[in-house]
Amino acid sequence: MSDSRDLLAELTQNRPMRRRGIERYHRILDVTEKLLSDSGDEDIGLAQIAEQAEISLASVYYFFPNRNAVYAALALRFNDEIYERSIRPLTDPEPQSWQELLDMKHKAAAEFQNSRPAALRLFLGAGVSAAVRSADFIGNARLARSRARMFEAYFDIQNMPDLPHWLEMSAAAMDGIWSLSYGYHGVITEEYRAEATACAVTYLRRFLPEYLTRIPVTQASLDRIRIELDMPSPTAGLGLRRPR
Repeated sequence: MSDSRDLLAELTQNRPMRRRGIERYHRILDVTEKLLSDSGDEDIGLAQIAEQAEISLASVYYFFPNRNAVYAALALRFNDEIYERSIRPLTDPEPQSWQELLDMKHKAAAEFQNSRPAALRLFLGAGVSAAVRSADFIGNARLARSRARMFEAYFDIQNMPDLPHWLEMSAAAMDGIWSLSYGYHGVITEEYRAEATACAVTYLRRFLPEYLTRIPVTQASLDRIRIELDMPSPTAGLGLRRPR
């Protein structure tokens, strides 16, 4: 199962870890999320995080050399939450078109981000760091690969090896409109969400037929939707240190 535990495995290079280190690591991320959610100031320092987490500044520095590294780790944890929600099968009702599938998934993603102000600020805010952007790219690429398999589970798709790439491109366009909504309104409004989905659908129509035949969904096809992280290390270049 790929979640925040995978991140910890990457950080420790699969070495045994002490429970206290894991708990302290996640305490730092929990406090950082709360500070980002509650404060209008993005200039949050490690000393402030340490004080709110009630741990020493030296302990924070052990895990993270700077604030951007904390933000990147939090972004990766958000990515895992978003991913786990995105791969859930669509039922009651099932989508009858690929356009409807995208609409349903985009609505759920927007609802999640709107419910987590820190995620909105990290992914859509004007001050996004290169480290957070790298974490976002990693999450989007994995999500696109799983979304392609979801298409294959619900629709008769053949000879479309570039579908994950097309889905990633369409998601990037959607994110741009979501960022515009966040800049104007502080949330992803339904109006902007619908416009972003329309933009993604318009792009995908360059490659996909307007109608794809629905096929019966099988458990085997649903099981294939999950993509394990077999890409380059998600922490590479993010400046993260391993917990112990």
